[in-house]
Amino acid sequence: MVDRLESDFKFYQEAVKLRQQRQEVLSANIANADTPNYKARDFDFTAALKEATGQGGMQLPATKLAVTSARHIQGTAQSATDAGLMYRQPLQPSLDGNTVDMDLERVQFADNTMKYQADLAIISQRLNGIKTALQQ
Repeated sequence: MVDRLESDFKFYQEAVKLRQQRQEVLSANIANADTPNYKARDFDFTAALKEATGQGGMQLPATKLAVTSARHIQGTAQSATDAGLMYRQPLQPSLDGNTVDMDLERVQFADNTMKYQADLAIISQRLNGIKTALQQ
């Protein structure tokens, strides 16, 4: 039963984590709206969620390189846990090279905030449903 609950909430856990990461990226874009040569970044939430839940693409395992001497640096590579950040294509780049479009960033920030709160509300409702079922 615990395994089923864990797998059921894993999707929501990953969704909330990715929404929080996206919120940080959008916040950084807004904070650097006046920074010369700053390039606005974002990631595809749907693709990142599919990858995080194991539904999309091939995930590579962690890699460890063999060393032939004790003085070699230990080489390890982890599979990507960070969402694939991409640069946004500006509609009207500024003369100083900044690609942040404040209107777009504000809309994306508000949309992401609303979806983050909706995800938390869904998790809360699911937990309340489980709590009610256990009390009966």
